[in-house]
Amino acid sequence: MKIIDAHLHFSCRPGFNETAKNISQVEFSAQGLRQEFEQAGVVAGIIMSTPSREPNQPSGSPDEFVLADGTVEGLLSCIGVNPERLKEDHKELDYIEGELKKRGVTGIKLYPGYFPYYVYDSIYDPIYELARKYQVPVAIHCGDTQSPKGLLKYSHPLTIDELAVKQEDVTFVICHMGVPWMIDAAEVTAKNHNVYTDLSGLIAGNKEHVMKIKDKRLYVEYIQQALVISNCYNKVLFGSDWPLVPIKPYVEFIKHVIPEEYHEAVFYRNVLRVYPKLNEIL
Repeated sequence: MKIIDAHLHFSCRPGFNETAKNISQVEFSAQGLRQEFEQAGVVAGIIMSTPSREPNQPSGSPDEFVLADGTVEGLLSCIGVNPERLKEDHKELDYIEGELKKRGVTGIKLYPGYFPYYVYDSIYDPIYELARKYQVPVAIHCGDTQSPKGLLKYSHPLTIDELAVKQEDVTFVICHMGVPWMIDAAEVTAKNHNVYTDLSGLIAGNKEHVMKIKDKRLYVEYIQQALVISNCYNKVLFGSDWPLVPIKPYVEFIKHVIPEEYHEAVFYRNVLRVYPKLNEIL
């Protein structure tokens, strides 16, 4: 079975290196990712770019997509947005639009919780206009934040409901299935025709930790309960959040969670509808 990883990170920024070394114990390099793709049967992936908070560096700077030993074929990206920059002048918006014109950029990524704005705040209206203009989806971080300084009220998946109704002709992806609010995320996904969800980041750890969580019946059944209640397997995407976990064990975990009859949809077909530029590289 072919697999598309709809949510991963591929950046020279120090935090990901630390995560790979101390949490997932993966080889965080282009070669390491190539090997993981091959072992897991991954044929393409989408990088979620993290917005810069440094002066004079635009969001999702191009160095986001290159590691010391090069790049990896089959990768597209979503350009990250720093809403604080949107208030300053048009340079940030012009930069994002310029990125969206590139063949390798297939969407936009927002980080509520890390930034103190609700996704339906008017500060993001120009971003949604760009998504509409270029017919690309907007992926949205939802749920827990790695930083203790994050504010969870901004990243709760229920906030996507109001956004989806307000921006009904834009496609949105609830990242991480809003963990730990998975039932809420699944309901928002099922209710709104323009909302999908990805299963990235439900575990952070090495192979042994992933296998241990796979045996945690209460956690597995909680995810399954959300999916059964919403019954929207046609709107669920596989994502690993690499380097938070090694990809192959995480694939096995998600296969364990998702009924086999939906594997092809979740691991491959659904993402092609959400990120149509993938069809150009496959």
